[in-house]
Amino acid sequence: MPKCGCNLGYLRLLVTAAIVLVLDQVSKTWIAANIDFGTYQVGYTQPPYTVIENFFYIVHIGNEGAAWGIMQGYGFWLGILGILAVIGIFVFRKHFGLDRTVLQYSFGLLIGGILGNVIDRFRFGHVVDFLDFHFGTYRYPSFNVADAGITVGVAIYLIVGLIDWRNEKKALREK
Repeated sequence: MPKCGCNLGYLRLLVTAAIVLVLDQVSKTWIAANIDFGTYQVGYTQPPYTVIENFFYIVHIGNEGAAWGIMQGYGFWLGILGILAVIGIFVFRKHFGLDRTVLQYSFGLLIGGILGNVIDRFRFGHVVDFLDFHFGTYRYPSFNVADAGITVGVAIYLIVGLIDWRNEKKALREK
């Protein structure tokens, strides 16, 4: 394979981050242009767009806080924290094992998601959430593509960490 002067691992990470970021921003731009803000909030008359009755809806709501609406009103500082997190990942990248393919994809998902939500915080003053799922009487907090990228990226990282931990314990027992 010819040398390109680039690190394929970081290329995987950057392409994954770019895909998540583009999908996130395109979907949020479409939502903002086509569905009235505040859909599905108490007292609002426009119903959500029903994808699967009693299960999956498309809405347009804003989250000024973090996951599940915690830390409402701190959107600016959460945006700054997101930027610092991405910088921290870059600075400490060697400590995260980013030479491993699975972790390159994991951190690509994570970084793309973080940047998607950071852009929203400074563009709209809140994160645009639009995917709304119901499980019986329980309504899962609405989320977006960036949130999904962050969640899947973190889940992969945790699973890999648990597998590594188990393998290390097994190796120690076999000594």
